Amino acid sequence: MAGSAHIDTFARDHLPPSDQQPEFIFELPELQFPTQLNCADELLDRRIAEGRGDRVCLRAPGGLEWRYADLQRHANRIANVLIADLGLVPGNRVLLRAANKPMLVACWFAVMKAGGIAVATMPLLRAKELGQIIEKGQVTHALCDAALRAELDTVAAQHPRLAQRLFFGDATSDGLEARMARQSDGFENVATAADDTCLFAFTSGTTGQPKATMHFHRDVMAACACFAPHVLRASADDVFIGSPSLAFTFGLGGLTLFPMSIGASTVLLEKTSAPELLDAIENFGATVLFTAPTSYRAMAAAARERRLSAPLGGPLRKCVAAGEALPAATRRLWRDATGIEIIDGIGATEMLHIFISADEANARAGATGVVVPGYRACVMDAQRNEVPRGQIGHLAVKGPTGCRYLDDARQANYVSGGWNYTGDAYLQDADGYFHYQSRTDDMIISSGYNIAAAEVEEVLLTHPGVAECAVIGVPDAQRGQIVKAFVVLRESHAAGDAIVRALQEFVKAAIAPYKYPRAIEFRAALPRTETGKLQRFRLRDPG
Repeated sequence: MAGSAHIDTFARDHLPPSDQQPEFIFELPELQFPTQLNCADELLDRRIAEGRGDRVCLRAPGGLEWRYADLQRHANRIANVLIADLGLVPGNRVLLRAANKPMLVACWFAVMKAGGIAVATMPLLRAKELGQIIEKGQVTHALCDAALRAELDTVAAQHPRLAQRLFFGDATSDGLEARMARQSDGFENVATAADDTCLFAFTSGTTGQPKATMHFHRDVMAACACFAPHVLRASADDVFIGSPSLAFTFGLGGLTLFPMSIGASTVLLEKTSAPELLDAIENFGATVLFTAPTSYRAMAAAARERRLSAPLGGPLRKCVAAGEALPAATRRLWRDATGIEIIDGIGATEMLHIFISADEANARAGATGVVVPGYRACVMDAQRNEVPRGQIGHLAVKGPTGCRYLDDARQANYVSGGWNYTGDAYLQDADGYFHYQSRTDDMIISSGYNIAAAEVEEVLLTHPGVAECAVIGVPDAQRGQIVKAFVVLRESHAAGDAIVRALQEFVKAAIAPYKYPRAIEFRAALPRTETGKLQRFRLRDPG
């Protein structure tokens, strides 16, 4: 950490011990980073220095269009507000809350410029979930869309450490825009070290307790140096678009980091249902799409009718899928409808972005792909020995990015012998292609969202009608998996459609709505061992 700019050393002080961190490798020439590095310099300010400040950077419905120079001015003003008005010092954590929109990107870059640590959160999160993030990350500052103020006000009242909050979209004299107007649009970026932490990306563990993955400025640039130029191979004239939230590293990379690393533009959408996404592709002439496999399946028929793909005369020419396994049938359906071969990939919040993939020319049905240049991957047995090709085992990966959990004992589960173990079961075929088999833990992945079974169970158990419950993921043709709850009711409540709806609404009101159980089965008792341990496998396979 030589040359660290962090005055608040919380992140550095809570990194995993060096012997619990993975081995980091920087074999590609483009991964030879300088000691001092601020990713805002490289992704944003460099475009202006190169004379490309007038190129379009961000667009949104309603005619909003920012050029690179516009984004720089907004980010500089917000950085000045953070320091002058909110007293931010390098190393402080800043909670960011908004749907995908240009102001969220400006806030993210302002935090980078000021040497802070961005903690982006999905708009759907409730006060309970935000409180866990605030406490885990010791978050002191927040920049939030006024439309999402209610939950933040609620959690701030419960967590006084979140002392500094500003809202954009707030027309009052105390709103972020008014404060920005009183600040200069010039700012000298903090000279952060390449290995200063710049973001905490939160992911739910199987226990339902969130884990914060810690990423450095160099990690952000490493993600841009590996998948984007070697697999995606987009150009500065491309227009990016997609559905993942910028709070997900999949969305942050695909809709901000990758396009900006090549001087391209991106379209940011607050609403991304299949019809809305298709409309936006057409209206904005989008050429590169990032979304989940379930979205491709939902859009296929309409995409064919609209002739939105380049092979059919439309703008769309590249499509990237991640967040969950891509079924061969979905790949085929999209190719038949559009003529475009999906670029599949597996990434992880712990790894920041995609590390196994294949471009359009080398994609194979049923396979995720091969290792992305800059990374290494293999399949291990339970004793951490590499298995022969064709055998199923635990996926292990290492590269320029890797898992660093913030002060979390689960680090030892993810990293072993220098390798990152993603929790996925894979096999590698004779040609080096990796084929997904299943998750090796109890995480439910539904439409690209990670859902911890234990978190849903915790909420259900607070309902007065629930005596016992267990939650698993079950296969679903549209979403990959759905959340299914097995519930033992108290004698005061009768099974039926009414209690199903009541329990579903109860969960939606307590935690993010996408986590609610779409299927509920009532049982007289749950399968347990003689010692009382739940036999979850018997719920998955009653036979």
